[in-house]
Amino acid sequence: MNYRRMVPNSISGLSLVLGVLSIYLSMDQEFTKAAIFIILAILADSCDGRAARALGVSGPFGVEMDSLCDVCSFGMAPSVLIYCYSLHQLGLAGQIISAMVAFGAALRLARFNVNVSAIHGYFQGMPAPAGACVVATFVASGFQVNPVLVAIGTLGVAVLMYSEVRYPDFKGKGNPLFKGPVLVSFLIGAYLLYINVSAWPFVIMFTYTLCGVFNALYVKVTGKQAGH
Repeated sequence: MNYRRMVPNSISGLSLVLGVLSIYLSMDQEFTKAAIFIILAILADSCDGRAARALGVSGPFGVEMDSLCDVCSFGMAPSVLIYCYSLHQLGLAGQIISAMVAFGAALRLARFNVNVSAIHGYFQGMPAPAGACVVATFVASGFQVNPVLVAIGTLGVAVLMYSEVRYPDFKGKGNPLFKGPVLVSFLIGAYLLYINVSAWPFVIMFTYTLCGVFNALYVKVTGKQAGH
C-alpha cells in the first residue's frame, strides 16, 4: 500500500464528508452551519491536488476520487441547502431548479476532466467550488429574498457552471479579463458592500461571478478576444 497516496485521497474524502454533513445540517434547518461546512469543503478541495503534486502521487485515481467527492460537496450539498433555505416555497419548481445546481456541477466536472489537458490559463465555465460558494455565502449572509429571485439566481449559477464563460484561474498564465467589465463588476460589488458590509463574503463571490459574465458580454458585443 502506498501510504503517500492516502494523504491526498483522505483530503478529498474529508471534502466529501463535509459535504454530506452539510446536507444533514440543511435538513435540520441549520443553514448557517451547512453553508460553513460547504466552505470548509472548498478549503479541503483546494489542498488535495497540491498534496498529491507535493508528494509526487498525482494520477487518474486521484482525479476521479476528487471529482466524485466534488459532485457531492459542490453539487448536491448546495442544491439541498438552497432548496431547504428558500426554494422549498416553490414546490416542484423549486425542487427542479435546486437540482440544476447538482446537474450543472456534474457536467462542469466531467467537462473539466475531459478537457484538462486542452484548456490552459482559464476556467471554462464557473468552477463548481465557486458556484457552491456563491450559494453558501448567500445563505450564510442571511438574506431573505423572494424565492422567485432566488430561483433565477440559482438557475444562473447552474447555467454558468456549464457555460463557456471564462473565469480566471489565478495562475498567471491566461489572458487577462478586459478592464472595463472588471471595473463595472467591482463598482457594483463596492455598492453592495456599502449597503451591507456584513455580507462581504457573498459580495466577493457575486463580484467574481459578474466579472466573467460582463467580460463574456463585452467580447460578444465588441468581437474582441480576451487579452487583445
